[in-house]
Amino acid sequence: MALRLVADFDLGKDVLPWLRAQRAVSEASEAGSGGADVLENDYESLRVLNVERNGNIIYTYKDDKGNVIFGLYDCQTRQNELLYTFEKDLQVFSCSVNSERTLLAASLVQSTKERKRNELQPGSKCLTLLVEIHPVNNVKVLKAVDSYIWVQFLYPHVESHPLPENHLLLISEEKYIEQLRIHVAQEDGNRVIKNSGHLPRDRIAEDFVWAQWDMSEQRLYYIDLKKSRSILKCIQFYADESYNLMFEVPLDVSLSNSGFKLVNFGCDYHQDREKLSKHLTLCVFTNRTGSLCVCYSPKCASWEQITYSVFYIHKGHSKTFTTSLENVGSHVTKGITFLNLDYYVAVYLPGHFFHLLNVQHPDLICHSLFLTGNNEMIDMLPHCPLQSLSGSLVLDCCSGKLYRALLSQSSLLQLLQNTRLDCEKMAALHCALYCGQGTRFLEGQIIQWISENVSACHSFDLIQEFIIASSYWSVYSETSNMDKLLPHSSVLTWNTEIPGITLVTEDIALPFMKVLNFKGYWEKLNSNLEYVKYAKPHFHYNNIVVRREWHNLISEEKTGKRRSTAYVRTILDNAIKVISNLEARNLGPRLTPLLQEEDSHQRLLMGLMVSELKDHFLRHLQGVEKKKIEQMVLDYISKLLDLICHILETSWRKHNLHSCILHFNSRGSAAEFAVFHIMTRILEATKSLFLPLPPGFHTLHTILGVHCLPLHNLLHCIDSGVLLLTETAVVRLMKDLDNTEKNEKLKFSIILRLPPLIGQKICRLWDHPMSSNIISRNHVTRLLQNYKKQPRNSMIDKSSFSVEFLPLNYFIEILTDIESSNQALYPFEGHDNVDAEFVEEAALKHTTMLLGL
Repeated sequence: MALRLVADFDLGKDVLPWLRAQRAVSEASEAGSGGADVLENDYESLRVLNVERNGNIIYTYKDDKGNVIFGLYDCQTRQNELLYTFEKDLQVFSCSVNSERTLLAASLVQSTKERKRNELQPGSKCLTLLVEIHPVNNVKVLKAVDSYIWVQFLYPHVESHPLPENHLLLISEEKYIEQLRIHVAQEDGNRVIKNSGHLPRDRIAEDFVWAQWDMSEQRLYYIDLKKSRSILKCIQFYADESYNLMFEVPLDVSLSNSGFKLVNFGCDYHQDREKLSKHLTLCVFTNRTGSLCVCYSPKCASWEQITYSVFYIHKGHSKTFTTSLENVGSHVTKGITFLNLDYYVAVYLPGHFFHLLNVQHPDLICHSLFLTGNNEMIDMLPHCPLQSLSGSLVLDCCSGKLYRALLSQSSLLQLLQNTRLDCEKMAALHCALYCGQGTRFLEGQIIQWISENVSACHSFDLIQEFIIASSYWSVYSETSNMDKLLPHSSVLTWNTEIPGITLVTEDIALPFMKVLNFKGYWEKLNSNLEYVKYAKPHFHYNNIVVRREWHNLISEEKTGKRRSTAYVRTILDNAIKVISNLEARNLGPRLTPLLQEEDSHQRLLMGLMVSELKDHFLRHLQGVEKKKIEQMVLDYISKLLDLICHILETSWRKHNLHSCILHFNSRGSAAEFAVFHIMTRILEATKSLFLPLPPGFHTLHTILGVHCLPLHNLLHCIDSGVLLLTETAVVRLMKDLDNTEKNEKLKFSIILRLPPLIGQKICRLWDHPMSSNIISRNHVTRLLQNYKKQPRNSMIDKSSFSVEFLPLNYFIEILTDIESSNQALYPFEGHDNVDAEFVEEAALKHTTMLLGL
């Protein structure tokens, strides 16, 4: 299944054996005791109460006498510890222990019998107690009321020295939240309560209808109603035990008739599980990148259609999804479950659908994965209600298991390979790359599949998408703003419907921040909000400037009017750095002959991209060292090129090609044609985005094209830009192929398609009348460019010509005069031994050939 739950804690395995061992020791002296049966009864009452910030788990059970026993499982040492025992028949529904394990707060419900005889507070339904469990065992009644009270100690990140106060939150069913300040001091080597007579209280929230506790980040979210509007607020508690109201934001959710609901204040066993599916579900999820999502599912009147919304507050919009359930059959007793998976939010209804929502890039629905009940992966998801805690922790209160929720790479790869829908391929690809974050093994598996299924997707270019997404993830962790600066996908729009689900997107109000100075998560959230407000258009990098500048440089090269050599040298030096960085990543030898030739055009493109991307980062990454930015740029472009090399090498290895194919005098095979095809698809993928290719790519592509294609197809590919002729490839073609009629036709067709400067150079390598003719034509064209006709003597000295042919004799004499004049003006200018005599000889040979003599 796409979602994998790894058990971090299990009451049955981590606590029950310890309880059995403890019972065995205590009953060793009691002969004939029915301990085993009693223990099984104890296990029936064994349940998790709370998970604290440090990961410690508080649990409770009742012994055979009905006494309530509190225990703690230390997640670091994997050891259990007995905290406290109430020798009364009470029902515990909330509990918390401070970080030093000296104070225990608990809320208990008294039975009618216990209410009458309870010496602590007779007559009250609910008791909220503060117990000094070490060293004194004093018990103080904090609340004795008929409404429920939930308790939660704050956990500041202070390990070196304990703070003088412990702070305890009291959350009342009467819709208020108080903070108690418990002053503790050192006394006889122990820390004891000094103000037990009077504990100062701060009322921090009132008239709320919903609240959620974030144990990891020590945040309190709550919603109050103002003029029938739901206002979400957040209080941040700090290490020095101060707190701030961070923001307010209106939400379009209906809570007026929903009653009172708490999320993650321990395990709430008082909810009616049978009615769970009828209740609304609302929870807040954040991650380290500064995202803030509110997931909401309203009360469900009918199970034929399910609606749920996700408010991407950090993006300024919400998405409301509607899906119809098939084969509902009997009444559904399980409600929608929302799980926080860091970069994703999972939404699922057991047995019906599973929706994996991309939190960082929610704009296009194709980047989120939606699976219906028809998919076998749905049936593998847990069918019990799960409670999503911080840091991808998931608690199953029914079984007493604490899981860590992870996305399964293997399942996502399997889905990528087996699904027929492009939208699911797209989503599975992005999910898998997120899981792997640039690991070579995962990329290798994806590339292996792509090389065998390069035409599997019709809605997007699979190679293009993989290259862009994988390169993005390779540098994503370098800075928190990378998602705003680099594209994570090649797809900008998606108009195809996702089967089984409909979507409505709406703009929402941004939060009103209540503080001015931000640190950590809040700084990143505020940066996201500022980006939504002011980033028009978005900051994503593209190669438009690079494309324009590259075309300018190539045009200058063709005309011979190149700008300052210092500028070009800087660009080419950038390319050298990229290739060096790329070679440093790859320690083993390459199978394919890439990166072994100059290929100045690709090096210019590489260098220009380095320059432009570095400027892009410098503009938007304030405060990041220039050296780090330069390395990020090199890493990103190196990754692009490395992925292209990896795709080509995978195909090369699969088809078992050898270096002998690098010569033109061999015939193409089916294996060569397959590699030629994948190279053509790589070229198509990079061309539209104007991405550089590894030097040597075009040469290898041309060699395979000559091997595999008939001449007319080959020339069509050259004319349409599918094949780009490099000097290296043409030189090798001239040397490898003999001058048969077929090869002469190929060579001549190739030379005619070369740029003039390269064409002249190549013609001098081909000892053939046709090349002499081309060289002569070019020489004559150059000489006559600025020729002005002068009065001449009509008499020609025939003795100086080998053949008496007046038009040719007259023309050669003119050329000789021009050459003499040029030699006088430019005595050091050489023309590779091409002169009027050479032109005369070439003309005669050409005429002889035409006449068939």
